[in-house]
Amino acid sequence: MQQLRDPNMRRIDSRELADAFIEEQIRLIREQVGDRKVLLALSGGVDSSVVAALLIKAIGDRLTCVHVNHGLLRKGEPEMVIKVFKEQLGANLIYVDAADRFLDALAGVEDPETKRKIIGKIFIDVFAEEARKLEGVSILAQGTIYPDITESKGIKAHHNVGGLPEDLHFELLEPVKFLYKDEVRQVGEALGLPASMVYRQPFPGPGLGVRCPGAITRDRLEAVRESDAILREEFEICGLSKKVWQYFTIVPPFRSTGIKDGRRTFDYMVVLRAVNSVDATSASVEEIPYPVLFKIRDRILAEVAGVNRVLVDISPKPIATIEWE
Repeated sequence: MQQLRDPNMRRIDSRELADAFIEEQIRLIREQVGDRKVLLALSGGVDSSVVAALLIKAIGDRLTCVHVNHGLLRKGEPEMVIKVFKEQLGANLIYVDAADRFLDALAGVEDPETKRKIIGKIFIDVFAEEARKLEGVSILAQGTIYPDITESKGIKAHHNVGGLPEDLHFELLEPVKFLYKDEVRQVGEALGLPASMVYRQPFPGPGLGVRCPGAITRDRLEAVRESDAILREEFEICGLSKKVWQYFTIVPPFRSTGIKDGRRTFDYMVVLRAVNSVDATSASVEEIPYPVLFKIRDRILAEVAGVNRVLVDISPKPIATIEWE
């Protein structure tokens, strides 16, 4: 298997090149799959969505999509995935609610790499269990992209870069594994996916687990989920959602003293992060206008339980990474 992106591979920066890539991948998918069935790990993000569209074009109803709710998704996300893929796109979709299973396994685990490996293992276990319920499935498709591979070589592990249980003998199918994020979007547009899906904000495989640093607790996880929803709502209202590549909140595992209703509090802080990038290998910080920032701050402090401070992360990549873990 090719380990590095071919230096002679032209960047997909036009509709013509995107169409050529689609035609080539459909041919390669059909050659690999033959008359077999494929199981796709469908997160609902642009990477797995593009893979789903490619597979539907290549093999039709021999694709089964599995969406796993690991309890680390953004607010309303499982419902959105079901609505878009099952109801609107007519995909053969299996929904698995495994939130308690993931969160119980992650309880007390602080090391970021250990957390990622736990999430990755359970993902594989869940897909294996679903695959065993289906007849004729021997291939697992994933939305791995090139930065996932490069960052797994010494920076951080990615849940979708790894092995499968030996007893399953699955083949791995990763049609976009040598593309950068902007190239995946070009392909998504050429496939006719809706703009809301193609330009959906990047979301890490481990989900909110990497935005709840240290040992994940359910109260901090809920604070991340609720504050993230507020940030996204306000960015949409003011137009920043169309200008900023990625924006989210983090809730670190420590508390500080505050005052609410005349009484001392000892609560968590929410950190806001907004960055722009083309291919995720580097990122610059996006300035949030003070009126918008103050509105977000006020809503988080008023609406999110267990929080008494709001901070802003202004660190670029490099030297920081986009995510905190």
